[in-house]
Amino acid sequence: MNRRHALKVLTGLVVCPLCLSTGVAAEGAHWSYEGTNGPEHWGDVDAASNVCSIGGQQSPIDIIASIKAQLPPLRIAWAKAADTIVNNGHTIQLNVANGSTLRFGGPYGLLQFHFHRPSEHLIRGQRFPMEAHFVHAHASGALAVVGALMVAGKRNPVFSKIVATMPRHEGEAVKADPAINPNGLLPKRLAYYRYAGSLTTPPCLETVDWLLLTEPIEVADADIAGFAELYAMNARPAQRVNRRAVLRSG
Repeated sequence: MNRRHALKVLTGLVVCPLCLSTGVAAEGAHWSYEGTNGPEHWGDVDAASNVCSIGGQQSPIDIIASIKAQLPPLRIAWAKAADTIVNNGHTIQLNVANGSTLRFGGPYGLLQFHFHRPSEHLIRGQRFPMEAHFVHAHASGALAVVGALMVAGKRNPVFSKIVATMPRHEGEAVKADPAINPNGLLPKRLAYYRYAGSLTTPPCLETVDWLLLTEPIEVADADIAGFAELYAMNARPAQRVNRRAVLRSG
């Protein structure tokens, strides 16, 4: 797969939250978080999404045990502003212009970040109020997603601005407020859990290196409630670990 084709796949198919129509998966089939098109039926959405049901490395997971390891530090060099914001029918998503990178052994470009309520990942059975996903792509076609768990606490100016300016209805992307700096959604320490997993939406492709930050970020309870007015529940249930090792940075 050449670089141009890889990035086309990543932005058009693999990174399914980029789809703008309600419940539209990679092949145009519908999915949702409940009912007859809910997570237990995602494997039937279309042929490309069959792995949602039969895959052995699906995400999210409940991280019950982890192994401390010498993992490379996350070297994040993101732009200080998002490009566009969109309500895509599944979440609120911020798209990022070229040039924002993540390095942890190889360069990955930040494509977009979006939110789930409640958190998709659990830590020893605990689910968090929300979770942010920062989706990065490598020229090879691999994905690396940095996850940040979100708890109620002091106000986070960046998340407050997102909630205040997020489109109330599904539609086309619009210019994001210049005050939305993705760096402001990171904790001070970038220690993380790492495991091999998948996209958490159809087509659930198992091409993701998951980097879940161990330290959550605080956001205002009022902003969590504001997001919930649009998306009260948009989280996939935890999937089987299936003997996968979860590593933990020092």
